[in-house]
Amino acid sequence: MKQQLICSSKKIDLAQAPLLMGILNATPDSFSDGGKYLKPLDAVEHALRMIDEGAHLIDIGGESTRPGSKPVPVDEQKKRVLPVIEALVKKHKKIVVSIDTQDSQVANAALAAGASMVNDISALQNDPEMAAVCAKHKAAVVLMHMQKTPETMQENPRYVDIVSEVKSFLQSRIEAVEKVGIVPESIVVDVGIGFGKSVNHNLVLVREMSQFHALRKPLLAGLSRKSFIGKVLNIDDPSERLIGTAAATAWCVAGNVQILRVHDVKEMKQVAQVIQAIGVGRQVN
Repeated sequence: MKQQLICSSKKIDLAQAPLLMGILNATPDSFSDGGKYLKPLDAVEHALRMIDEGAHLIDIGGESTRPGSKPVPVDEQKKRVLPVIEALVKKHKKIVVSIDTQDSQVANAALAAGASMVNDISALQNDPEMAAVCAKHKAAVVLMHMQKTPETMQENPRYVDIVSEVKSFLQSRIEAVEKVGIVPESIVVDVGIGFGKSVNHNLVLVREMSQFHALRKPLLAGLSRKSFIGKVLNIDDPSERLIGTAAATAWCVAGNVQILRVHDVKEMKQVAQVIQAIGVGRQVN
């Protein structure tokens, strides 16, 4: 596997994995921190704090994708995210900013404003122009698996063999986006924890996460404060799921997952440091 992830003009050294991607939701309704960072100044301050705590990337989104959520108009997404991206890259020129969107117009504007990665929960399928926009900007892309849409994805999700089905989907999307000009060294894959999966589906995917190294792409795990952790622990409040998140994160670090998308950067950095010191993780060639 390549040891660099190319994000436009920036390169991330994967040898320093696990890399921490700090979550920054510029939304009123995200499942965990909706409404906390609607003001650009508050959002930028939070991003800088996460960077100080050890974040290597900041993932900024202007549209909630929680179960049951509905699409947000393009202009509203831009209004929420562009001032944050522009201010953040001025204050911290080396940070890799990811735009969390399914819309090519939002992605194009964000990449022009200084973002260098697109985190698209539809794996670049929702908008037919998305792949071309990413290729034009030489942006890194996160290809995620999702069954149905955020509005309907938790309505009785079904699989015969979830690991093989998710792996097959991601492989097909890797091949598709490479054909339209996405640089192979710019592709990250995400199994989509919580996106069209039952509690048991999520637990199986986390348990078998290391199987996805067969795709020969960096893995991103987005399990921070997710509802499956709440179900296991009988905790409804997402902000109270820190210890459960730490446990799942430790498993992913041990399985050599390269990127961890997290709310609690300081704490998850400590988890990663301890697991690496123990030496549980296997070297992935």
